Amino acid sequence: MSNLTKKERPDRSKINMHDPREVKYWAKALRVSEEELQKAVEKVGNSAATVRKELGLIGSWH
Repeated sequence: MSNLTKKERPDRSKINMHDPREVKYWAKALRVSEEELQKAVEKVGNSAATVRKELGLIGSWH
């Protein structure tokens, strides 16, 4: 199967703020607004784990 016909799965360890579908996914998954998500990514980078930590979601039951 060629790479042109194979759909790539998104890298769930990174948050792609340039893809509106990913922004919606991550905002919903992290239970924050898209604006809050943007601010967190701008502050700590696009690592999902680091953003979760920044938002206080590591070790909590959200």
